[in-house]
Amino acid sequence: MASATVSPAVKKSGDEIPFNKHVAQHREPADWVADIVIWVLLALIVVVVIYPLWFVVIASFSNPAMVSTGKVTVLPVDINFGGYEKVFSDSRIWIGYKNTIIYSVVGTALNMIVTLPAAFALSRVDFKPRRVILFLFTFTMYFAGGLIPSYLLYKDLNLLDNMWVFILPGAVSVWNLIIARSFFETSIPEELHDAAQIDGLSFFGYFLKIVIPLSSAIIAVLGLYYFVGHWNDYFTGLIYIRTDTKQPLQMVLQNILLANQTQQGGAGNGGQSALQQQQLADQIKYGVIIVSTAPLLILYPFLQKYFNKGVMIGAVKG
Repeated sequence: MASATVSPAVKKSGDEIPFNKHVAQHREPADWVADIVIWVLLALIVVVVIYPLWFVVIASFSNPAMVSTGKVTVLPVDINFGGYEKVFSDSRIWIGYKNTIIYSVVGTALNMIVTLPAAFALSRVDFKPRRVILFLFTFTMYFAGGLIPSYLLYKDLNLLDNMWVFILPGAVSVWNLIIARSFFETSIPEELHDAAQIDGLSFFGYFLKIVIPLSSAIIAVLGLYYFVGHWNDYFTGLIYIRTDTKQPLQMVLQNILLANQTQQGGAGNGGQSALQQQQLADQIKYGVIIVSTAPLLILYPFLQKYFNKGVMIGAVKG
Protein backbone atom coordinates (compact mmCIF):
# COMPACT_ATOMS: atom_id res chain seq x y z
CA MET A 1 0.00 0.00 0.00
CA ALA A 2 1.50 3.31 -1.03
CA SER A 3 2.34 5.70 1.74
CA ALA A 4 0.10 8.70 1.86
CA THR A 5 1.62 12.10 1.48
CA VAL A 6 0.20 15.23 2.99
CA SER A 7 -0.24 17.90 0.40
CA PRO A 8 -0.13 21.54 1.37
CA ALA A 9 -3.51 23.04 2.08
CA VAL A 10 -5.03 25.10 -0.64
CA LYS A 11 -4.99 28.72 0.42
CA LYS A 12 -8.25 30.47 0.49
CA SER A 13 -8.81 34.08 -0.13
CA GLY A 14 -7.88 36.16 2.92
CA ASP A 15 -5.64 33.48 4.48
CA GLU A 16 -2.38 34.71 5.95
CA ILE A 17 0.79 33.65 4.19
CA PRO A 18 2.86 31.68 6.73
CA PHE A 19 6.21 33.19 7.66
CA ASN A 20 9.15 31.19 6.34
CA LYS A 21 11.98 31.53 8.85
CA HIS A 22 14.47 30.24 6.26
CA VAL A 23 13.89 33.22 4.00
CA ALA A 24 16.04 36.11 5.11
CA GLN A 25 14.23 39.34 5.72
CA HIS A 26 15.14 42.23 3.53
CA ARG A 27 17.27 44.65 5.53
CA GLU A 28 17.93 48.24 4.67
CA PRO A 29 21.37 49.81 5.17
CA ALA A 30 19.91 51.77 8.08
CA ASP A 31 19.12 48.48 9.85
CA TRP A 32 22.73 47.37 9.59
CA VAL A 33 23.94 50.73 10.89
CA ALA A 34 21.56 50.49 13.85
CA ASP A 35 22.80 46.98 14.66
CA ILE A 36 26.42 48.08 14.54
CA VAL A 37 25.73 51.05 16.82
CA ILE A 38 23.90 48.83 19.31
CA TRP A 39 26.69 46.24 19.38
CA VAL A 40 29.35 48.93 19.80
CA LEU A 41 27.42 50.47 22.71
CA LEU A 42 26.98 47.07 24.34
CA ALA A 43 30.69 46.33 23.94
CA LEU A 44 31.57 49.67 25.54
CA ILE A 45 29.23 49.01 28.46
CA VAL A 46 30.79 45.57 28.99
CA VAL A 47 34.28 47.08 28.96
CA VAL A 48 33.27 49.82 31.41
CA VAL A 49 31.84 47.22 33.81
CA ILE A 50 34.46 44.49 33.44
CA TYR A 51 37.69 46.50 33.21
CA PRO A 52 37.70 47.89 36.79
CA LEU A 53 37.23 44.37 38.13
CA TRP A 54 39.97 43.03 35.87
CA PHE A 55 42.31 45.84 36.89
CA VAL A 56 41.84 45.03 40.57
CA VAL A 57 42.70 41.39 39.85
CA ILE A 58 45.90 42.09 37.90
CA ALA A 59 46.95 44.91 40.23
CA SER A 60 46.70 42.58 43.23
CA PHE A 61 49.63 40.46 41.99
CA SER A 62 51.60 42.96 39.92
CA ASN A 63 54.63 44.91 41.05
CA PRO A 64 53.17 47.77 43.15
CA ALA A 65 55.72 50.19 41.68
CA MET A 66 54.45 49.40 38.18
CA VAL A 67 50.86 49.83 39.31
CA SER A 68 51.51 53.23 40.91
CA THR A 69 53.32 54.49 37.80
CA GLY A 70 50.45 53.45 35.51
CA LYS A 71 52.33 50.72 33.65
CA VAL A 72 49.75 48.07 34.53
CA THR A 73 46.79 48.42 32.20
CA VAL A 74 45.59 45.17 30.64
CA LEU A 75 48.06 42.47 31.72
CA PRO A 76 49.97 42.00 34.99
CA VAL A 77 53.54 43.31 35.01
CA ASP A 78 56.38 41.82 37.07
CA ILE A 79 54.17 39.40 39.00
CA ASN A 80 54.49 39.93 42.75
CA PHE A 81 52.39 38.25 45.45
CA GLY A 82 53.65 40.43 48.30
CA GLY A 83 50.20 41.80 49.02
CA TYR A 84 48.66 38.34 49.36
CA GLU A 85 51.58 37.18 51.53
CA LYS A 86 51.01 40.14 53.83
CA VAL A 87 47.28 39.45 54.05
CA PHE A 88 47.49 35.69 54.60
CA SER A 89 50.42 35.93 57.01
CA ASP A 90 48.06 37.61 59.48
CA SER A 91 46.47 34.86 61.59
CA ARG A 92 43.36 36.99 62.04
CA ILE A 93 42.40 36.40 58.41
CA TRP A 94 41.70 32.72 59.06
CA ILE A 95 39.69 33.52 62.19
CA GLY A 96 37.68 36.03 60.19
CA TYR A 97 37.06 33.50 57.42
CA LYS A 98 35.90 30.89 59.94
CA ASN A 99 33.56 33.34 61.67
CA THR A 100 32.07 34.66 58.45
CA ILE A 101 31.49 31.16 57.06
CA ILE A 102 29.72 30.18 60.28
CA TYR A 103 27.62 33.36 60.35
CA SER A 104 26.75 33.06 56.65
CA VAL A 105 25.87 29.35 56.62
CA VAL A 106 23.91 29.30 59.88
CA GLY A 107 22.27 32.65 59.14
CA THR A 108 21.22 31.62 55.63
CA ALA A 109 19.82 28.31 56.91
CA LEU A 110 17.73 30.12 59.53
CA ASN A 111 16.60 32.70 56.96
CA MET A 112 15.31 29.98 54.64
CA ILE A 113 13.65 28.01 57.46
CA VAL A 114 11.73 31.12 58.52
CA THR A 115 11.10 32.85 55.16
CA LEU A 116 9.77 29.97 53.06
CA PRO A 117 7.00 28.75 55.42
CA ALA A 118 5.96 32.33 56.18
CA ALA A 119 5.82 33.25 52.49
CA PHE A 120 3.86 30.11 51.66
CA ALA A 121 1.33 30.79 54.42
CA LEU A 122 0.88 34.38 53.21
CA SER A 123 0.32 33.13 49.66
CA ARG A 124 -2.69 31.03 50.66
CA VAL A 125 -6.03 32.62 49.79
CA ASP A 126 -7.77 30.63 52.52
CA PHE A 127 -5.50 32.19 55.18
CA LYS A 128 -7.76 35.09 56.16
CA PRO A 129 -5.39 37.29 58.24
CA ARG A 130 -2.69 37.25 55.56
CA ARG A 131 -3.26 40.84 54.40
CA VAL A 132 -2.99 42.20 57.94
CA ILE A 133 0.15 40.18 58.67
CA LEU A 134 1.73 41.20 55.36
CA PHE A 135 0.98 44.84 56.15
CA LEU A 136 2.75 44.49 59.51
CA PHE A 137 5.75 42.92 57.76
CA THR A 138 5.82 45.68 55.15
CA PHE A 139 5.52 48.38 57.81
CA THR A 140 8.93 47.38 59.18
CA MET A 141 10.51 48.10 55.79
CA TYR A 142 9.75 51.81 56.15
CA PHE A 143 9.90 52.40 59.90
CA ALA A 144 12.56 51.14 62.31
CA GLY A 145 13.53 51.93 65.86
CA GLY A 146 16.96 53.31 64.98
CA LEU A 147 20.47 52.48 66.11
CA ILE A 148 20.27 53.40 69.80
CA PRO A 149 16.99 51.56 70.54
CA SER A 150 18.33 48.55 68.63
CA TYR A 151 21.54 48.61 70.66
CA LEU A 152 19.61 48.77 73.94
CA LEU A 153 17.32 45.95 72.81
CA TYR A 154 20.23 43.71 71.84
CA LYS A 155 21.86 44.50 75.18
CA ASP A 156 18.74 43.40 77.08
CA LEU A 157 18.61 40.22 74.97
CA ASN A 158 22.30 39.49 75.73
CA LEU A 159 23.16 39.63 72.04
CA LEU A 160 26.04 42.08 72.36
CA ASP A 161 29.40 40.50 71.55
CA ASN A 162 27.54 37.32 70.63
CA MET A 163 27.56 35.44 67.32
CA TRP A 164 23.74 35.37 67.32
CA VAL A 165 23.63 39.11 66.77
CA PHE A 166 24.60 38.35 63.16
CA ILE A 167 21.81 35.79 62.75
CA LEU A 168 18.68 36.38 64.82
CA PRO A 169 17.86 40.08 64.18
CA GLY A 170 17.84 39.57 60.42
CA ALA A 171 16.08 36.21 60.39
CA VAL A 172 13.52 37.53 57.90
CA SER A 173 14.01 39.95 55.03
CA VAL A 174 10.63 41.42 54.15
CA TRP A 175 11.68 42.00 50.55
CA ASN A 176 12.69 38.35 50.13
CA LEU A 177 9.49 37.31 51.87
CA ILE A 178 7.43 39.22 49.30
CA ILE A 179 9.41 37.68 46.42
CA ALA A 180 8.84 34.16 47.77
CA ARG A 181 5.15 34.88 48.34
CA SER A 182 4.78 36.03 44.72
CA PHE A 183 6.48 32.85 43.53
CA PHE A 184 4.17 30.58 45.49
CA GLU A 185 1.11 32.48 44.29
CA THR A 186 2.00 32.42 40.58
CA SER A 187 4.04 29.23 40.13
CA ILE A 188 2.41 26.58 42.32
CA PRO A 189 -0.99 25.50 40.91
CA GLU A 190 -3.79 25.11 43.42
CA GLU A 191 -4.73 21.83 41.74
CA LEU A 192 -1.63 20.27 43.31
CA HIS A 193 -3.04 20.99 46.76
CA ASP A 194 -6.36 19.42 45.81
CA ALA A 195 -4.59 16.30 44.55
CA ALA A 196 -2.48 16.16 47.73
CA GLN A 197 -5.60 16.31 49.89
CA ILE A 198 -7.14 13.44 47.94
CA ASP A 199 -3.97 11.41 48.56
CA GLY A 200 -4.24 12.15 52.29
CA LEU A 201 -1.33 14.58 52.63
CA SER A 202 -1.53 17.10 55.44
CA PHE A 203 -0.96 20.76 54.75
CA PHE A 204 2.55 20.55 56.20
CA GLY A 205 3.29 17.41 54.20
CA TYR A 206 2.08 19.15 51.03
CA PHE A 207 4.52 21.99 51.71
CA LEU A 208 7.49 19.73 52.36
CA LYS A 209 6.92 17.01 49.75
CA ILE A 210 5.44 18.97 46.86
CA VAL A 211 5.98 22.71 47.19
CA ILE A 212 9.62 22.70 48.30
CA PRO A 213 10.85 20.32 45.53
CA LEU A 214 9.13 22.55 42.95
CA SER A 215 10.72 25.71 44.35
CA SER A 216 14.40 25.16 43.57
CA ALA A 217 14.62 28.43 41.61
CA ILE A 218 13.33 30.67 44.38
CA ILE A 219 15.31 28.76 47.01
CA ALA A 220 18.54 29.35 45.06
CA VAL A 221 17.78 33.04 44.56
CA LEU A 222 16.85 33.73 48.17
CA GLY A 223 19.74 31.62 49.43
CA LEU A 224 22.16 33.65 47.34
CA TYR A 225 20.64 36.94 48.49
CA TYR A 226 20.82 35.95 52.14
CA PHE A 227 24.31 34.46 51.90
CA VAL A 228 25.74 37.54 50.22
CA GLY A 229 24.08 39.75 52.83
CA HIS A 230 25.66 37.79 55.68
CA TRP A 231 29.02 37.58 53.94
CA ASN A 232 29.22 41.35 53.42
CA ASP A 233 27.85 42.23 56.87
CA TYR A 234 30.29 44.80 58.16
CA PHE A 235 28.13 47.13 60.23
CA THR A 236 27.04 44.49 62.77
CA GLY A 237 30.60 43.59 63.64
CA LEU A 238 31.56 47.25 63.89
CA ILE A 239 28.78 48.18 66.34
CA TYR A 240 27.96 45.07 68.36
CA ILE A 241 31.16 42.97 68.50
CA ARG A 242 34.08 43.80 70.78
CA THR A 243 36.03 40.53 70.95
CA ASP A 244 38.59 40.16 68.16
CA THR A 245 38.06 36.40 67.90
CA LYS A 246 34.39 36.97 67.00
CA GLN A 247 34.95 39.59 64.30
CA PRO A 248 33.75 38.74 60.76
CA LEU A 249 36.06 38.74 57.77
CA GLN A 250 35.07 42.24 56.65
CA MET A 251 36.15 43.75 59.97
CA VAL A 252 39.41 41.78 59.96
CA LEU A 253 40.23 43.02 56.46
CA GLN A 254 39.47 46.59 57.48
CA ASN A 255 41.82 46.26 60.48
CA ILE A 256 44.58 44.91 58.23
CA LEU A 257 44.14 47.85 55.87
CA LEU A 258 44.17 50.38 58.72
CA ALA A 259 47.26 48.78 60.25
CA ASN A 260 49.21 49.04 56.98
CA GLN A 261 48.04 52.61 56.39
CA THR A 262 49.21 53.49 59.90
CA GLN A 263 52.58 51.94 59.21
CA GLN A 264 52.79 53.83 55.94
CA GLY A 265 51.88 57.08 57.68
CA GLY A 266 54.37 56.41 60.47
CA ALA A 267 57.18 56.13 57.95
CA GLY A 268 57.24 59.91 57.89
CA ASN A 269 59.53 61.55 55.39
CA GLY A 270 61.61 58.47 54.78
CA GLY A 271 61.71 59.14 51.03
CA GLN A 272 61.91 55.91 49.10
CA SER A 273 60.90 53.85 52.14
CA ALA A 274 57.66 55.80 52.55
CA LEU A 275 56.90 55.39 48.85
CA GLN A 276 57.45 51.65 49.03
CA GLN A 277 55.23 51.41 52.09
CA GLN A 278 52.45 53.23 50.28
CA GLN A 279 52.80 51.00 47.22
CA LEU A 280 52.64 47.89 49.40
CA ALA A 281 49.56 49.28 51.17
CA ASP A 282 47.90 49.77 47.78
CA GLN A 283 48.73 46.21 46.75
CA ILE A 284 47.32 44.92 50.04
CA LYS A 285 44.16 46.91 49.33
CA TYR A 286 43.69 45.14 46.00
CA GLY A 287 44.45 41.78 47.60
CA VAL A 288 41.88 42.41 50.32
CA ILE A 289 39.21 43.07 47.66
CA ILE A 290 39.96 39.75 45.96
CA VAL A 291 40.10 37.81 49.24
CA SER A 292 36.70 39.14 50.33
CA THR A 293 34.91 38.58 47.02
CA ALA A 294 36.53 35.40 45.66
CA PRO A 295 34.24 32.92 47.51
CA LEU A 296 31.13 34.64 46.14
CA LEU A 297 32.57 34.71 42.62
CA ILE A 298 33.26 30.99 42.90
CA LEU A 299 29.78 30.23 44.25
CA TYR A 300 27.74 32.26 41.76
CA PRO A 301 28.33 30.17 38.57
CA PHE A 302 26.83 27.10 40.25
CA LEU A 303 23.64 29.02 41.05
CA GLN A 304 23.44 31.09 37.89
CA LYS A 305 20.89 28.94 36.05
CA TYR A 306 18.54 29.04 39.04
CA PHE A 307 19.23 32.72 39.62
CA ASN A 308 18.34 33.69 36.04
CA LYS A 309 15.05 31.81 36.35
CA GLY A 310 14.23 33.08 39.81
CA VAL A 311 14.73 36.78 39.13
CA MET A 312 12.07 36.55 36.37
CA ILE A 313 9.41 35.45 38.85
CA GLY A 314 6.24 37.40 38.22
CA ALA A 315 7.67 39.14 35.15
CA VAL A 316 5.35 37.32 32.72
CA LYS A 317 1.70 36.81 33.47
CA GLY A 318 -0.15 34.07 31.62
